[in-house]
Amino acid sequence: MGTPETHSTEPALPEPVTAVGRDALRAILARPAGTLVGLDFDGTLAPIVENPDDARAHPDAVPALARLAPQVASVAVVTGRPAAVAVRNGGFAGVPGLEHLTVLGHYGAERWDARTDTVSAPAPHPGVAAVRAELPGVLEAAGAWRGTWVEEKGRAVAVHTRRAEDPQAAFEAVRQPLGDLAARHGLIVEPGRMVLELRPPGVDKGVALLEHARETGAGAVLYAGDDLGDLPAFAAVEKLRSDGVPGLLVASGSTEVTELAERADLVVDGPAGVVGLLRALADQLARVPRSASS
Repeated sequence: MGTPETHSTEPALPEPVTAVGRDALRAILARPAGTLVGLDFDGTLAPIVENPDDARAHPDAVPALARLAPQVASVAVVTGRPAAVAVRNGGFAGVPGLEHLTVLGHYGAERWDARTDTVSAPAPHPGVAAVRAELPGVLEAAGAWRGTWVEEKGRAVAVHTRRAEDPQAAFEAVRQPLGDLAARHGLIVEPGRMVLELRPPGVDKGVALLEHARETGAGAVLYAGDDLGDLPAFAAVEKLRSDGVPGLLVASGSTEVTELAERADLVVDGPAGVVGLLRALADQLARVPRSASS
């Protein structure tokens, strides 16, 4: 009787669909110690849920990151959430293997480092408080109060329409009034998946990612995101490519947002797909001789 066939339970490393993405993946595998892995939180590491307060990282996300992080230069979670909220909802604090994890919250305005377990941040923009006070009246005047709700984000406020009877109609009804409100107080509006966030200008995921890449001296970058707020980070990776730094763009697939998938080198099936990619990358790097990865 022959030997029973065995099958590996390790996920296969998916192949990017673009040549530049394949080149970037080869660079990451060849020099992981110089690689920055950047990741959005909601929709990328955590499934999208009706109430953002209930969002939690995919159950396999932290174990995958803890295996991958010691093999690369840096892992940074880049999010619009307050850094402390992302740390709590992600379960990132005190995890062996994540000692050098960084969370860039509020699009980089806040920074949490696992090594010190502290958050550093400048003073909040005064326009946020002014917008917060006027927001109920603006929403009521727009006729979109029913089913629309406000998320308090400390350095920003977000208006969600996902619970409205017609989420897209509510989104369109409030978009211009919120744009006018933001402009009056020196803020900008960042659209997302049935959400409009009012926040200070001059900070976005692209700025945060570029600064972190330069700080860490990254020789290659992987960035994964799912929403319109991740487009500046995609643009940052493209800028790094033009400067000679290989970059891999990953879209956490969504039928609600197609813009990222159209620019990505690799599309995966939501947070589960992102986790599978991280696990596969960690598995592949674990087989690389230490001398080849330094």
